[in-house]
Amino acid sequence: MALGKWNSHSRYVIRIAAASLISACWLQSASAAEADAAADPDAAARSNWRSTIEESIPAAVGCSQASYPEIVWKSVECKEAHPRFHPVFSKPATGGEEVTGNGHDYVAKAVGLISKTLGTFPSVTGVTREKSVGVAAFGGGGILGPNEYTLQVNTNFTGTTSACAGHSGCTVWQQFIYAPDYNTKGEAAVFMQYWLIGWGTSACPSTWGSDGGADCYQNSAYVAAPDLKITTLGNQTISGAAVAGGNDTVVFNNGSTAYSVTGSDSVVDISAVWQESEFNVVGNAGGSRAVFNKGSSVTVNVALTDGSTSAPACVKDAGSTGETNNLNLGPCSKAGGTSPSIKFTESF
Repeated sequence: MALGKWNSHSRYVIRIAAASLISACWLQSASAAEADAAADPDAAARSNWRSTIEESIPAAVGCSQASYPEIVWKSVECKEAHPRFHPVFSKPATGGEEVTGNGHDYVAKAVGLISKTLGTFPSVTGVTREKSVGVAAFGGGGILGPNEYTLQVNTNFTGTTSACAGHSGCTVWQQFIYAPDYNTKGEAAVFMQYWLIGWGTSACPSTWGSDGGADCYQNSAYVAAPDLKITTLGNQTISGAAVAGGNDTVVFNNGSTAYSVTGSDSVVDISAVWQESEFNVVGNAGGSRAVFNKGSSVTVNVALTDGSTSAPACVKDAGSTGETNNLNLGPCSKAGGTSPSIKFTESF
């Protein structure tokens, strides 16, 4: 998809002052870091680095990369995404399938508007293999095979903004994604995907594609990242941030290198309507399903920044992505404080 006014070769370096090391995010995880330090000093150092780099995301539009232990974001090439499969929006679940996703997931509902969501996997056990398979309800499409999956932070799709241009029933939706083989085989893509849900039968706006129905979508530029095996899932995190009148940013971190893409919030003005967040590991595009081996257990944590210390609501049977996994949801807990969040375990 063409991205319009993105500058794929903008060059910039954001240097972080030493004072930024004492960040709010460090303080939030102080007790955990102390425990890690006693058991594994290197793990604690990496955890602190991850928190610091996450809190100092690039301010300028473009693509960046930061590698441990450096706390400097460096500009890298932005690439234009030409997805191998059309994306899909969620459809009503059919049958009584015990799967997660496609409207059967936990969503963190904030007290106010969300400006950032960080998705992590605090515990991953028993995961030795995974493959993405097609789902009949979505035409069996997607990027299929072993180690094909996506990490997604998804907003709610219930609000309308000026991006809908007055189309009745139109709402906006935004996804922050890490996807192996999405554009080029052997290379993962980190990017944002924007949606106009219920745009209608008229042609989608210039530079936007149609999903074949009444919805329009557009990809941001993407930054190339390693194509990681599912066995590294516990080291992977992804976040999405949105600033009214400013920029939106997706950051993917594999524990040693962080990759980011920053673009204007004005594409769909998601910052004005972002109240819920879904995060999970699911199939790779096209409504596909990530099928994990028996014995797999994954703990999912969804942390919000919404200007409050109140615990978010843990909403079940929710979510907006069409992709799924074969894991069964356990109970969901919530926590307030400096890092409001929900946490749940899914297993097979």
